[in-house]
Amino acid sequence: MTHHIARSARMRVLGGAALCAATALSLLATATPANAAVAAVSCTSAKPALATKLKRDITTALAGRRGSISVGVFDRATKTTCVYRAQTAYDSASVVKVTVLATLLWDAQKHGRALTATEKSLATAMITKSDNAATTTLWRQLGLTKIKGFLTAATMTQTKPGANGYWGLTQITARDEQKLLALTTITNAVLTDNSRAYILKLMSQVVASQRWGTPKGVPAGVSVHVKNGWLSRATHGWRVHSVGSFKGGGHDYMITVLTHGNSTMNYGIATIEGIAKVVHRDLAAS
Repeated sequence: MTHHIARSARMRVLGGAALCAATALSLLATATPANAAVAAVSCTSAKPALATKLKRDITTALAGRRGSISVGVFDRATKTTCVYRAQTAYDSASVVKVTVLATLLWDAQKHGRALTATEKSLATAMITKSDNAATTTLWRQLGLTKIKGFLTAATMTQTKPGANGYWGLTQITARDEQKLLALTTITNAVLTDNSRAYILKLMSQVVASQRWGTPKGVPAGVSVHVKNGWLSRATHGWRVHSVGSFKGGGHDYMITVLTHGNSTMNYGIATIEGIAKVVHRDLAAS
């Protein structure tokens, strides 16, 4: 299985980067205690009862989970949005690979060309198997100017590309990841319908061992498009992230869960899946 953890030479700890400790307890004692203490799930919906239910159930799923957690949920069908610490920054790990693919397609669109056979091969490996070498090749090919150009076009203003080739240390937020998922799931001026379809196709073909996270508990008959990331560093323990879009059963929705300060990768996965399960369940019942 291809691991999301980039080679250690590419993922060296950038000393002094820690802003707060890895646990929820120390988060409350350091950094911004007021914000940490008052953070609460916020939900709005055209169906007020659904918003109330999601707020309660996501809050329950978060209860007692250690580490830093951020959540974004949006369902077009019911105009439902839920956010929790959506503007907190995390090292991206491999979820940045969707941004790399989107940038590649956006740049090709601008030049009126299709992807080359080599680019398609690299993109497929990058998304479906989370191949790090393929990602590094595309990151270098694109360069920071094009990547930043796409982020500007996508209004992903909270996303900061990793410097010196450290793509896995790109800073991301749940807010911006939700913006990206939105661009892949509805007609817009940034990505053509063909580009969107290509991204969704690859995200629907992720290998079975990497389909954990936001798809957990998805109802039968609902399509799944997912990209996950995981990375362990000396500060904040394990970063474990999952972004996914889902369509069917009268719903068209996306879920982002970003985490760090996890003691193990599996602990982070369990946190994400606890949240995802209640979102799928509540939307399906609405």
